[in-house]
Amino acid sequence: MTNDTPSEDTTDGFHLLIDALKLNGIDTIFGLPGIPITDLTRMAQAEGMRMISFRHEQHAGNAAAAAGFLTQKPGICLTVSAPGFLNGLTALTNATTNCFPMILISGSSEREIVDLQQGDYEEMDQLAIAKPLCKAAFRVLHAQDIGIGIARAIRSALSGRPGGVYLDLPAKLFAQTMDAAAGKRSLVKVVDPAPRQIPAPDAVQRALDLLKGAKRPLIVLGKGAAYAQADAEIRALIEKSGIPYLPMSMAKGVLPDTHAQSAAATRSYVLAEADVVMLVGARLNWLLSHGKGKTWGGANADTRQFIQIDISPTEMDSNVPIAAPLVGDIGSCVSALVAGLGANWAKPPTDWTNAITERKDKNLAKMAATLALNPVPMNFHSALNVIRNAVKARPDAIVVNEGANTLDFTRSIVDMYEPRKRLDVGTWGIMGIGMGFAVAAAVTTGKPVIAIEGDSAFGFSGMEVETICRYNLPVCVIVFNNNGVYKGTDVNPRGGDVAPTVFVKNARYEMMMQAFGGVGVLAKTPEDLAKALDEAIASGKPTLINAMIDETAGTESGRITSLNPQTAKKK
Repeated sequence: MTNDTPSEDTTDGFHLLIDALKLNGIDTIFGLPGIPITDLTRMAQAEGMRMISFRHEQHAGNAAAAAGFLTQKPGICLTVSAPGFLNGLTALTNATTNCFPMILISGSSEREIVDLQQGDYEEMDQLAIAKPLCKAAFRVLHAQDIGIGIARAIRSALSGRPGGVYLDLPAKLFAQTMDAAAGKRSLVKVVDPAPRQIPAPDAVQRALDLLKGAKRPLIVLGKGAAYAQADAEIRALIEKSGIPYLPMSMAKGVLPDTHAQSAAATRSYVLAEADVVMLVGARLNWLLSHGKGKTWGGANADTRQFIQIDISPTEMDSNVPIAAPLVGDIGSCVSALVAGLGANWAKPPTDWTNAITERKDKNLAKMAATLALNPVPMNFHSALNVIRNAVKARPDAIVVNEGANTLDFTRSIVDMYEPRKRLDVGTWGIMGIGMGFAVAAAVTTGKPVIAIEGDSAFGFSGMEVETICRYNLPVCVIVFNNNGVYKGTDVNPRGGDVAPTVFVKNARYEMMMQAFGGVGVLAKTPEDLAKALDEAIASGKPTLINAMIDETAGTESGRITSLNPQTAKKK
C-alpha cells in the first residue's frame, strides 16, 4: 500500500468510502466541507451522490437523523475534525435517544499524534468521546477496511433498536491507495441489516388474553410505530380490535387524526381511566409520565396492566411492571396480534367507547369555537387554524414543528392524515431541529414542507434558510413571532438590559429569506398568512412567513411548566 496518486489500476480511500456508501443504496450526504474532508465532498458530488452542505454541523446532523427516520436507511452526516465533530455529536446523541438511524462520519487527526498528545491541528480523541453517547463507534485506519467499517456502521445503526453510529476516519486514510480490483472486492453490501424479529407465540397469546379481559383497553402509538412503516398492520389491529388509540406526537397520521377511534382529543381521560394499555413503539418515559403518578390516576391506578411491543427486551419494566412484554419488530408483533384476534373477537364495552366519544366530541366542539375566533393581533389558535386548513388540503405535506407554546398548540390543533408527515422535537424535547429536519424532509421526499417555528426555536438554526434557498427546496418556514421566549412581556425590574426572555420587538424575520433570494412575507392577519402559505405550497419556492402573534399569548414553558422550577408568584 502506498500514498501515491491513484492510477487506473488503483483506488484510494476517498473513492472506496464513496463506493461503499453507494453500494448500500446511500445516495445523499449532509455535512460541511473543510479539512480533511473537502475533497471528499467534491468527489462524492462528482460520483453522483447528492451533497447537501449546511452552515453548521449540528443542523446537518439533524438532517441526517430525520432522513434516517423517514427512509429507514441511516442518514449520513459528514464533518471535519474536533469542533465540527463535536457539533455533529449533539445531533448524533439526539438521534440515538430518539432511535433514528444515523451515521456521523468525521475526519480526525492521526492516531500517532493524538495518542502522544503532540498538538496536531484540531487534535482530539474523537472515538473515545463519541463511544458513550451513541449506539456504536468505529475507527478505520486502513483503506482495505473501509468496506467493513461502513458495513458495521450500517448494521449497527439499523439492527435492533435503531440509533446513531460514529465512524472515525483519520486524514491519512483518504489518500491511501490500493489495487482497484482488490478495493472493489473489499466492499460489503449489507444483507438484511434489520432482520425481522418474530415474537414468541406464548407472548402473543399473553397479550391477547390481557386485551380480551380488558374493560377499558387503550393502544398508545409512539414514533416507533411510525418508523416501522407497518401502517396497514397497525390499522388492521386497531380497526379489527375496536380499541381506542392515542397517538404520540410523531405517530400522528399513522392513522388519520380524524379516525373515529382516535382518543387524542381526550388524552387525559383515557390515560387516567384505561385498565389495560398496549404500547406500540412508545416508551414509558417522561412524555407519558413514566406510566405512573397523577396522569395515570383514576379508578384503575392500582390494577392497570401494560402490554409493551418493543424490539429491545431491556425496555420492559423500565418504570412500571409490564404484564405482557412482546419482544420483536413492530410489523411482526402487530401481524401476530391481528391473526390472533380471530373472527369472534369481542370489541371493547360500549360504555368505554361511548364515554370517549362523548368527551371527544365535547372537546372538539370547544376547540372549533376557539378556532373560529379572529382576535387582533393573531394568537396561536387563529394562526394555526390557517395551517390546519392548509394541511387538510395537502395531507402529503410534511410538518416540522418546534418551540414551546408553538409546539404544544400545533400538536393539538393541526391534524395529520398520513404517516411520517410530522417531525418534531422528540424524546429530548430539544430546540434547534427545525431547519435541519425541514431540509431532510424536502430532500428525501420532494414533498412540500411546512416548518412551524417559535421565534426562539427558529433562532437556533435560522441561518440554514440560506441552505434552503441554495438548494431551492420547497420549504415554507412560518415563524410565530411573539417577541420572546414564551411571550414578549417580561420586564427587567432594575431597568437597563431587557429581560432575558425578550427579543427585539417586531423583528423582521422574513427579510432573512429575502436576503438569500427566497420569498419573505410579513403576516399580521389570518388572511395574510393563508394567502402566503397557499402561494408557498403552490410555487414550491423557499418562503419564510413572519407571523406576528399577540406577545401576551403563551405560557411559561408551555405544557411542561411543572418541569421548570419557579419562584413563588407574588400575590
